[in-house]
Amino acid sequence: MDFFTRVDLPEPGFNIDYTRRIAFFGSCFADNIAAQFATRKFQVLSNPFGTVYNPLSIERQLLEIADGKVFGEEDVFQDARGPWHSWLAHSSLSAASREECIAKLNAAAGNARKFLKQADTVFITLGTAFVYSLDGQIVANCHRQDPRLFERRMITEEEAAEAIRGIVGCLRKIADKELHIVFTVSPLRHMGDGAHGNNLSKATLLLAVEKAIAGMQAPANPLEYFPSYEIVMDELRDYRFYESDMIHLSKTAEEYIFERMVETYCDMTTYGYIARVEKFMKEANHRVSDTHSPAAATFAQKAIAQAENLEKAIPGLDLGAEIAKFREILNNS
Repeated sequence: MDFFTRVDLPEPGFNIDYTRRIAFFGSCFADNIAAQFATRKFQVLSNPFGTVYNPLSIERQLLEIADGKVFGEEDVFQDARGPWHSWLAHSSLSAASREECIAKLNAAAGNARKFLKQADTVFITLGTAFVYSLDGQIVANCHRQDPRLFERRMITEEEAAEAIRGIVGCLRKIADKELHIVFTVSPLRHMGDGAHGNNLSKATLLLAVEKAIAGMQAPANPLEYFPSYEIVMDELRDYRFYESDMIHLSKTAEEYIFERMVETYCDMTTYGYIARVEKFMKEANHRVSDTHSPAAATFAQKAIAQAENLEKAIPGLDLGAEIAKFREILNNS
């Protein structure tokens, strides 16, 4: 007996394994799912300009990366409290000085361009169809400035679809090889817009994705949709899968969606590899209370041997950070 409607998963024409480079752009849901892959030691790039929610801002970020933008003084501003910001980026790239802020932006763009050139798969997570604009320019983040400075509106289905087409074009321009692009709509609700406004926003994004990717399919660079939104709405339709704010998903829900992604994009061999890496990372993350003790040295030696064996067994797996950590324990013991 089934107690919920199970969402049909897409049948992709590609697989994700440890040799693949995976990028994530979009809302905080993109960051959360990227973290699920990263903690299992996949090669991941997540939101180089910080969290971004609407498709127009994602397109603008990717356009700057694709065009090799070099950020300068005209791209940052200082607010009354002192820090310097960019309207293109999240506050995680803000800084105490103009020079530092510009340096952060250029480093983020350069690192993203380098990663995306060799990326295999890019997940784009759309969060909202509501946008804020300042003097006619859509901003990715308002940086807690006076709300009266901005015009807020919900973009149309066609505006969202056009931005999605632009996102695809930028990614294909950057990539040096076949690139798989997967769109998804964030299941996190924006209740500041009210329940009805949130539903209209999500519906706009869903329709835009469907419209855009239907007209842009290319045999060498397929476009797909992954039903994150539908999985939460149909398979996890219970508030026990949310955090206490009843808006953000719980860790259990995030892990479940990750499992559904693995079910979709990983073969049985990679599924087995993930289980082995999870077991190793759980043991490796145990806190060593006395790094100078003989027991710590024994633990470190065992962990290094396990890590090296896993790297030999799993193509593309990099446990260099873990090996370095345990070698440091050995050196101190």
